[in-house]
Amino acid sequence: MTKYLSDILEELTPKKIVEELDKYIVGQEEAKKAVAIALRNRWRRQRLPEHIRDEVAPKNLLMIGPTGVGKTEIARRIAQLIKAPFVKVEATKYTEIGYVGRDVESMVRELVEVSFQMVKQERMQEVRERAKRLAEERLLDHLVPQQLAFGMRSSQDMGKREEIREKLRKGELDEKVIEVEVQEKFMPFIGIAGPPGLEELEEQLRNMFGSMGGRRRRKLRIKEALQLFESEEAEKLIDQEEVAREAIYRAENFGIIFIDEIDKIAVKTPGVGPGVSREGVQRDLLPIVEGTVVKTKYGPVRTDHILFIAAGAFHISKPSDLMPELQGRFPIRVELHPLTKEDFIRILREPKNALTVQYTELLKTEGVELEFTEDALEEIARVAEEANSKTENIGARRLHTVMEKLLEDISFNAPELSGQRIIIDARFVRAKLEGIVKSEELTKYIL
Repeated sequence: MTKYLSDILEELTPKKIVEELDKYIVGQEEAKKAVAIALRNRWRRQRLPEHIRDEVAPKNLLMIGPTGVGKTEIARRIAQLIKAPFVKVEATKYTEIGYVGRDVESMVRELVEVSFQMVKQERMQEVRERAKRLAEERLLDHLVPQQLAFGMRSSQDMGKREEIREKLRKGELDEKVIEVEVQEKFMPFIGIAGPPGLEELEEQLRNMFGSMGGRRRRKLRIKEALQLFESEEAEKLIDQEEVAREAIYRAENFGIIFIDEIDKIAVKTPGVGPGVSREGVQRDLLPIVEGTVVKTKYGPVRTDHILFIAAGAFHISKPSDLMPELQGRFPIRVELHPLTKEDFIRILREPKNALTVQYTELLKTEGVELEFTEDALEEIARVAEEANSKTENIGARRLHTVMEKLLEDISFNAPELSGQRIIIDARFVRAKLEGIVKSEELTKYIL
């Protein structure tokens, strides 16, 4: 295990994980506790002797609950906590082999790609200072052409070079446009329609054509040219093969795949209508979750220890409608509860990135100061709960709709309101939204 992952996981006890999740997600304690244990078990497994380590399979989770209650956010936040590769996929975009659609193995390839980019960015950050120096020298070579043959410079030339270096570092030349030679890859648009197996062929074609790139001249501002040179120099300094090996290791041992809408492929009446295709998706998904080897452009990847978190509302179907073998691969089941008015108030008040904070900061950029009173938060929560009860229950996402409608006029007129302080209280909320809430038809279309 790489040192940074070991250090991060060691510090993240289950209680600390839940505390971190509490900063962003209101309620759902049972689900938070389950994912915290699953995450801690990944660290525990890495500390086991090798002969038993491979025998310990991840305890995949099945989250059951309506939309907008925090299922995806919980999965996304735990991945961010340990800087683990994470992808979210929709079960409904896959079809069984033999039908036109996406191959279920593509979710693993997506995970490895995310992992590769994460590791690559880390390695480029490590060599950033060196790459910066090389990029600066390269740009100076362009700005101060060598006066003498065989790479020798005169003292006058060197003095000019240092003078320009000073201006460059002070940012005095940032906006000057120059013509430079840059590496460009030829990346044609390739889209192959057909059976899922052709995805791998498409990837191979992209790689083949991508390597056919050449160098060409482009006009850029000096600031942009320096950034481009820095990126190119960093790419040269890192070992791409080592990055690929580390990416595969992280994907295999710490990767998280979140499969949403798994209830949509649950089969109630096998053999009737579209049920055949849905059951086929389950059959194709089973070996991925059980553990298999998937070919990727970075090398073969084992899925045995990837953590899978599946989620669904299960309004029409139920977990027992899934294939028994697939059910068995999601042994931990947690139910997330519908959000109440009290939950909405907490969502507006408590999280670090609460909607009220977001809107306050957005309008502050225009010089408009917003202040939300406590009774305003209660009224917004009441409106959101009522809208959810009258129409489809979309959970906390309803707050986005309500807030956008509430602040629509202020957002539109913000440039003219610069310098003003606007208090959002319960009376303001009722004046803006009461007419919409009273009319069921308006509620359906507007909130």
